[in-house]
Amino acid sequence: MSLLTEINTHEWNSSYSTDVSKKAIDAIERGRILYCPELAFQLLPDENEFLSPAFAEPKAKNISFNRNTQLLRCAKCTIEKYDRLKTMLQRFSEQAEELVHRLFPPYVSALQLGRTSFRPVEVAGRISSYRKDDTRLHVDAFPATPNQGRRILRVFANINPEGQARHWRVGEPFSEVAARFLPQVSKQWVGSASLLKWLRLTKSKRTAYDHVMLQIHDGMKADLSYQQTAAQQSIYFAPGSSWIVQTDQVSHAAMSGQHVLEQTFYLPVSAMINPALSPLKMLEKLTGRILT
Repeated sequence: MSLLTEINTHEWNSSYSTDVSKKAIDAIERGRILYCPELAFQLLPDENEFLSPAFAEPKAKNISFNRNTQLLRCAKCTIEKYDRLKTMLQRFSEQAEELVHRLFPPYVSALQLGRTSFRPVEVAGRISSYRKDDTRLHVDAFPATPNQGRRILRVFANINPEGQARHWRVGEPFSEVAARFLPQVSKQWVGSASLLKWLRLTKSKRTAYDHVMLQIHDGMKADLSYQQTAAQQSIYFAPGSSWIVQTDQVSHAAMSGQHVLEQTFYLPVSAMINPALSPLKMLEKLTGRILT
């Protein structure tokens, strides 16, 4: 059965009926992917030159933009091109925000803006440690930036100019991931969260939830047998399409593709229509304790 729920729109600022919004919210909270096959992010003529891995620093897989601070990281270019690249990512970020505000009205007041990224490097064949290997099935959790239970909602757009799709593998539901890997999670050391923050190894306090999610993330990627045998399906996101997914819940792996834009948002579980479907609440039910 396909995990995609299609949203028919050509514009980032389209209006949606109450029924469409309810359908979209229910789908994404249940771990489905919202796919907009005809929603393309349009580059300006002078932005096409950025479709080259040469604009990313050699060891970086992404170029990162923080709209709140206007800081662009891991870009390799002149000052003039730096400003134009930043303008492109700013425009994508604003259009992605417009899309999620219009599609998910109940989330608007609580939604928090995260970073924007541009991924001009081919995924396939990139060498990295297993923890950073995005071709392995995983749910998102970040060592340095604890999200403390918030949902990770992401908007992607494939801007590949050569007809190359973005190939994902999508794995089993989070409830099954948690049941499989939670027994392997070790206890969090008393005081470790404060120590990590004091040493500036994390930007905020690592909650018990973050500790569990990181170990599930690492456990999934380390288990090669699981990578091969877990229930999964391939999905190909065509150039000129966009998709929305909560990557803390949906087990995914990016297998191939080049030139993708992504905007991250964070959503408190309390803002969900059905908080029981969140990874936080599922893990709290399984562990029998509060994790944030």
